[in-house]
Amino acid sequence: MFKKVLIANRGEISIRVTRTLRELGVTSVAVYSDADRNGLHVMLADEAYHIGPPASAQSYLNIEKILDVAKKSGAEAIHPGYGFLSESPVFAKAVKDAGLTFIGPTVENILAMGDKLASRDLMKKAGVPIVPGSDGAIADADHAVKEAARIGYPVILKASAGGGGKGIRVVHDPKELPSAFRACQSEGKNFFKDDRVFIERFIQNPKHIEVQVFGDTHGNVCHLYERECSMQRRHQKLIEECPSVSVPPEVRERMGQVAVTAAKSIQYVGAGTIEFIFDNKTKEFFFMEMNTRLQVEHPVTEFVTGFDLVKEQITVALGQPLSFKQSDVKQNGHAIELRICAEDPVTFTPNPGKIRKYRMPAGPFVRLDNCAYPGYEVPIYYDPMIAKLIVWGADRKECIQRLQRALAEYMLTGIKSNIVLHKNLLMHPVFLDGSYTTQFIDQQIAGKKHRELFMFVDDKVFLISAAIEAYIQSKSRDVGDYNLASNWKKQGRLKSMRSV
Repeated sequence: MFKKVLIANRGEISIRVTRTLRELGVTSVAVYSDADRNGLHVMLADEAYHIGPPASAQSYLNIEKILDVAKKSGAEAIHPGYGFLSESPVFAKAVKDAGLTFIGPTVENILAMGDKLASRDLMKKAGVPIVPGSDGAIADADHAVKEAARIGYPVILKASAGGGGKGIRVVHDPKELPSAFRACQSEGKNFFKDDRVFIERFIQNPKHIEVQVFGDTHGNVCHLYERECSMQRRHQKLIEECPSVSVPPEVRERMGQVAVTAAKSIQYVGAGTIEFIFDNKTKEFFFMEMNTRLQVEHPVTEFVTGFDLVKEQITVALGQPLSFKQSDVKQNGHAIELRICAEDPVTFTPNPGKIRKYRMPAGPFVRLDNCAYPGYEVPIYYDPMIAKLIVWGADRKECIQRLQRALAEYMLTGIKSNIVLHKNLLMHPVFLDGSYTTQFIDQQIAGKKHRELFMFVDDKVFLISAAIEAYIQSKSRDVGDYNLASNWKKQGRLKSMRSV
């Protein structure tokens, strides 16, 4: 086992990795920017090192600085988490060249799947079903028009190196195609320094289904079944669940087998995710892309299968075989994850600032992967997600009921959050029957007025809550911190007052 591992990330994923390292008896090394000096991941790690200014390019994306800290701290390996440098072949190679272990896939794996065009070709050769589309990059707008006519509308344009919702345009009207092509090309160049764009048929009733795969250096590859990630806004996931309510058992098995075939075709090592676009009417599925890292939503798979995926990443990086065979992997119950973000629940605009009060949900089968606390200043420089609420139930109905109970306990004041949005989504008939698609939020939620959006919450509730909060705060100012004290302290203070 490693003696010391550096985590090249921040926030809840850094804490998540730290916890598994501690259980394994491994010293954890955190890194932090100026904006994260008081971050919870810094407090919980065994060691922490400053790596630069708030801007990611000068801190969490600074390969030279991170490797320098690894050397100074005596770390033997680096875990990249997700985002930042997790899928950078340059970083993975630099870690290897520095004599350290990269806790992730091989450089060749990342290169093979990091380019959407190249990965489409690889999967096609491996016999993995892909969405009908162009054979390679589109040369210009005229070429795009011809390919779209051949494929048939609607179509989707994608930047070859895109991700995180960037470089994607859905086109229903041929008149919009030239401008959509230029927009994708521009975003690809600006965000990923790659202006290549390709075109695919747009699935009319799309669901986003992904399969967790794991490979080791001994040639073993297994899948840990699927996750449903269709509740999205602007191509960014908001709610994930396992298993999917829409995938029939026979399709589930075939999807898992196809995912293993895809991973084996590139001799994949470590944790990865094969993402499929799933037609909810025909039950067909097509390869979209592969994420060569640990996913944000990995906890739902951990709840349902019982495996610690971070632990598995670490042991595989040490050269050990997978701790399980395919026959060992079973789905037990149902799990749902909610991404808790510091953002306006109506406009989805990030809302950084200082958290005043923070009460975390708890109880049986409730997990909170969290980096927030009372007084925490949510920085403006990074993704607004501050926590992930994950709940398990014996079935989907129990899971949703338990999740609603957990959300009722969740309190966050001082900044806006999407907690109230989640409360409403969990009661929406389309979510409850599982028929939602990736278009649901953009078509039914985004752009709606407050009164239209929060259909299950009376406006008076918000006004009463605000009035109570204002009253409590005014009384707190009048009597110091009396109202914030425990009942034992209050009784002691009252007793001392009476004696005087």
